[in-house]
Amino acid sequence: MKKESYLYKKLENNKVQCSTCSHRCFILTEKYGICGVRKNIDGKLFVLNYGKAISESIDPIEKKPLFHFLPGTHTLSIATVGCNLRCGNCQNWQISQLVKDDKKQLEIGQNLLPSEIISHAIENKCPSISYTYTEPTIFLEYAIDTMKLAKKNGIKNIWVTNGFMSIETLKLINPYLDAVNVDLKSFDDEFYKTICSARLAPVLKNLKWIKKNSIHLEVITLIIPGFSDNEKMLEKIAKFIFKELGSETPWHISAFLGEISYKMQDVVDTPYEIIHKAYNIGKQIGLKYVYAGNVTGDLMENTYCPKCNKLVIERIGYFVKRYDINGKCGKCGEGLDLVI
Repeated sequence: MKKESYLYKKLENNKVQCSTCSHRCFILTEKYGICGVRKNIDGKLFVLNYGKAISESIDPIEKKPLFHFLPGTHTLSIATVGCNLRCGNCQNWQISQLVKDDKKQLEIGQNLLPSEIISHAIENKCPSISYTYTEPTIFLEYAIDTMKLAKKNGIKNIWVTNGFMSIETLKLINPYLDAVNVDLKSFDDEFYKTICSARLAPVLKNLKWIKKNSIHLEVITLIIPGFSDNEKMLEKIAKFIFKELGSETPWHISAFLGEISYKMQDVVDTPYEIIHKAYNIGKQIGLKYVYAGNVTGDLMENTYCPKCNKLVIERIGYFVKRYDINGKCGKCGEGLDLVI
């Protein structure tokens, strides 16, 4: 299903400029944007994946990952095909990347209207909807139409994003957005250019905007051996979160798995030692909540009180057991920066 894009400018000679993400593509008639799902048709920009869900599932909210937003609940997850980046390390590349080379992929998925998504969330008692798996920026129109209905029905909205959206997109979704997990892939612009076909600066700018506008924010970094495992770079990320986003902002550290990646299958999986080192860097910088994913049998996914260090939320896989009292430590009464 096609729908006219909400954010673009008409230019001379039937040319258009998309302003949905930070690429701000100039698109000639009958051509596509970098995302592969927006097309200039006779001088108007249309999004071609509207109402076409490539994935709909119910997930533990910790899978996003969000550890401080409605902990222990489930979220209805929605995605379409496409992405505005081309990350070599992508682990959902079958649905995020193929449309760029094969436009027939725009036809796959199920027809699912925003109203039907809301019904599914209500039927399954999900207090939130997550726009995830690919990049919600590229299905902005589909997402925001759903978000408006969700808000009317008392359902929270979550974006799991690469953070490369435009400021116009952020302003458009702001009234309806409750929580965001942003993938801060590196603190090196060259990494963003060569691995992701993007830039670092817009992501940092958007992170600060999200925090300034009081949207619940958590940050994740995938550590790729030889590419984003440099200690000094990890320190820069931790310091940026501490200084610009606040010590209460959770930082998730995730291990890379080469065999399921898009174009980096020859890169080794992330060793446990690097994950543990990054965890310690975050704690030493002063971040209150640092979490390590993809590490079996460790305790680095638990939440501890930042004041007295008491275990307040225990996580084993997606099993969650809470010991807090209304978002505060049961021992010393310290606030735990939870949205509950």
